[in-house]
Amino acid sequence: MTMTDIQIERANLDVFSEALMKIAEKDKDILVVTSDSRGSGKLGPFAERFPDQIVEVGIAEQNMVGVSAGLASTGKKVFAVSPGSFLTARALEQIKNDVAYSDYPVVLVGISSGVSYGALGSTHHSLHDLAALRAINNLTVVIPADAYETEQAILQASVAKKPVFIRFGKKPMPLLPRPEMEFEFGKASVISTGSDVSFIATGETVAPAYEASKILADIGISAGVVSMHTIKPLDKTTLIAQAKSCRALISVEEHSVHGGLGEACASALMTAGIHLPFKIIGIADEDTKTGSQVEIFDHYGISGRGLSKTALSLLK
Repeated sequence: MTMTDIQIERANLDVFSEALMKIAEKDKDILVVTSDSRGSGKLGPFAERFPDQIVEVGIAEQNMVGVSAGLASTGKKVFAVSPGSFLTARALEQIKNDVAYSDYPVVLVGISSGVSYGALGSTHHSLHDLAALRAINNLTVVIPADAYETEQAILQASVAKKPVFIRFGKKPMPLLPRPEMEFEFGKASVISTGSDVSFIATGETVAPAYEASKILADIGISAGVVSMHTIKPLDKTTLIAQAKSCRALISVEEHSVHGGLGEACASALMTAGIHLPFKIIGIADEDTKTGSQVEIFDHYGISGRGLSKTALSLLK
């Protein structure tokens, strides 16, 4: 299947819920454990349809991860669903010890991550999770960009033999065009190629990167876009190929500029001995900015207009 233009917008969480129900219809060992996140996780329809396959632990993220690991140890396939800010901070020890180090194939689902809860301030911002989880052995870290990547990520996670963390925001996302409809953990999705600059983006920042590529095309700048949906393991092969095919690289993420996609890319490029103009776009190391996700993105230049300006500056 080949898509040539951006199509209908859907929230990744809606797609997550639908995909999970399709899987649960065929597999009674699929369980959801949640920490009072049935509504925000779009799990209401799942709970109504499969009341015996959902466990509500209340606002107790550490218990949620521990219970999920225990259920997984009996052969159940467990999706542990909680806001990313709390899942990866309050329950980090349980993620490390009970899930990753114990090698239980729990699917940890961080919802409303990044600055999806923007107006609620730093307590609800999840800008540390990639940095923390990248340092934990035996954990795949995935951030789908759109409905296609979301559905594929859930399908693959449901049969994974190792722990997986999947990060979602709240905003409806466009279905991005792809030359090839392929999805595999650890293998980036190339949305488009460019000879001047490439955007290496992840999650909900891929759409503004694609928008920037269109703005740049209108002024004669060839810009590529890569959805680096898997942060760990990082697809170094695609990253290096992009670096060799253009004059500059820009990484884009809804995360602190420390410890996330950008620094992972920088490390891979330097280790491979590749040197070219490179810029990390993310959330700066400064006092928290509050507002909607769109307002915070605009503030940090994570928009079509902002990213196109960054590209032009870098190319100079």
